[in-house]
This record gives sequence, C-alpha cells and structure tokens, in this order.
Amino acid sequence: MSAPAKADRPMTDAEIVEAYLTASMIPDPDAAAAHMKPGTVITFTGGREFDHPRGPTGFNAKRYRWVKKKMDRFDVCPGADETVVYSVGTLYGEWMDGTPFEGNRYVDRFVVKGGQIVKMDVWNDSAERILVQRGIEA
Repeated sequence: MSAPAKADRPMTDAEIVEAYLTASMIPDPDAAAAHMKPGTVITFTGGREFDHPRGPTGFNAKRYRWVKKKMDRFDVCPGADETVVYSVGTLYGEWMDGTPFEGNRYVDRFVVKGGQIVKMDVWNDSAERILVQRGIEA
C-alpha cells in the first residue's frame, strides 16, 4: 500500500509556506497570494511593508536580474491557534549588472493560521553584499 497523496489531506503549515515560496520564485505573485489571507502584511528587508506578494516581486526586480531561494530547512513552531514557520536557506541569482551570486543567507518568518499565511517577515544579507561590492565595509 502506498502513502496517501498530498491531495488526500490538508497541507501542513510548512507545505503552505513552501508552496508560497515556490510560487514567489517563478515569480507568480498571484499564485503565491492564494496561500495568504488577503491584506496580510509582508515586512520585507529594510522594514518595507507590502500587502500582496506583488510588492516584494517588484522590489526584487529592481535589485536582481533574477533571484531564487535554496530552501535548506523549515523550522516549525506550533502554537495554540497559529504556527510560526521559519524558512532558512540561501539566495542565489544575478545582480542587476549580471554578476552571479550564491550563498546569500536568508530567514523568512511566517505566521500560519487556519491554513493561510497571516504574517511574513523577510531578512537576508543582500544589503551587506551590495555594500561590499561597492567597497564599503560596514
């Protein structure tokens, strides 16, 4: 007997986050938004706030020619009525000048409630790497 297919059961909170991130990397912000409660606040690098995945997608289009996430792990912290899921890994892609990069650390923190993402916070080392490219050691 084979294991039940994912379609036979609700997605876990970590699978919801992974599906969101996978859609975001296509990029397909509308498919990503299907995993979020409408109006969810996404606090992006630098404290920028967006209310739809189109916001980070548009911001990334100004910073990178393209960027993807190597999702190393998901840390799941269940609570009484919500779950916090951390996605930890590295970014890879090309800067706007065409220079490739990899190994750029990131941590995304999601709050999942009732099968939907209700909050997202994003941190990564891109700003530090841009400073180093420009000869600035901070």
